[in-house]
Order: sequence, then structure tokens, then C-alpha cells
Amino acid sequence: MSTLPEARRLPGSEWLKDHPKLLEVIYLFTEKTLRWIYPTLKRISPRGGERLLLWVEEPIKRYIFNCQMCGQCILHSTGMTCPMTCPKNLRNGPCGGVRQNGHCEVIPEMPCVWTQAWRRDARMMLYRHEIHLIQPPVNRTLQNTSSWVNMLEGIDTQIPEGWGVEIRD
Repeated sequence: MSTLPEARRLPGSEWLKDHPKLLEVIYLFTEKTLRWIYPTLKRISPRGGERLLLWVEEPIKRYIFNCQMCGQCILHSTGMTCPMTCPKNLRNGPCGGVRQNGHCEVIPEMPCVWTQAWRRDARMMLYRHEIHLIQPPVNRTLQNTSSWVNMLEGIDTQIPEGWGVEIRD
């Protein structure tokens, strides 16, 4: 049995992840609620609001999704399956080492994150087929920050310096 954090499966979390429609509704409710309440939290205490959201977000997402706290959550684009739980941290699809039984080549007892994401994406209502969108590389400077705050502030879509496309004559 693997001791890598990516291989953890907490009781009940697989059942939740296998119900992406329910998680999608919860996601939409959470997003609408945070878009409404965050400006007030930020006005009262900018740093306190961020800490509060992180304090709530981290344990919930760790339990349900085995969240690695990358700070750039794309759960809604991957069938409510966290791609960062892939031992190779692949955000745009499976590697070439998916076993015939659909399990991971690195952690053989773990189902491939991407086979699960593909199956779950097909059962979603609103975000179905977003799995086809190409995701940018993870900005590692956002590690251990709140993806909700980063989304609300637009930080998660900012391209770090040096990542842009250079056009040379």
C-alpha cells in the first residue's frame, strides 16, 4: 500500500466524488455565496477574510477531493476530480502509463485520476465537456493559498512573468 499523499482515499470521499452533479450544485452555490459575501469580508478585514476562507476551504477540499492546495482549482473542469492528486501532477489528461485496469502506473492500487475524471465529467450538467479545455501550467507560487480567494481576486488567471508567448522577428 502506498504512503504517498496522492493515494489517500478517505471514507465517504469516493462516494461524493462519484456524484459530480451534486458537487456541481454545491460548487455553484458556494461560488455565488462567496461572490456576494467576499467583498464584505475583504472590507472588514482583508487578511482575515482570506484566512477565514482558507480555514474553511482546506479541510473540506482535503476530505472530499484529497486537495493538494495548488491555489488554482479546476475541479469543475475535470469532473470534480482533482488532477493534482495525479502523482505526476498532470492537469491536461493522462500520461502514457495508465494500466489496462485503469489504474495509475506510479501507484498501482490507485485508479488513474484521469480515467475517473473522464467518467465523472460525462455525468455533469453545466460543466460537462470542459475537460477538453487545455489548462495552463500550475503557478506554484499559489501553493497553499485559497483557490476561492484567488478566483475572486482574478489571481488564478494571471500569467506569471516569463510565461507569456514571445514573438520574435
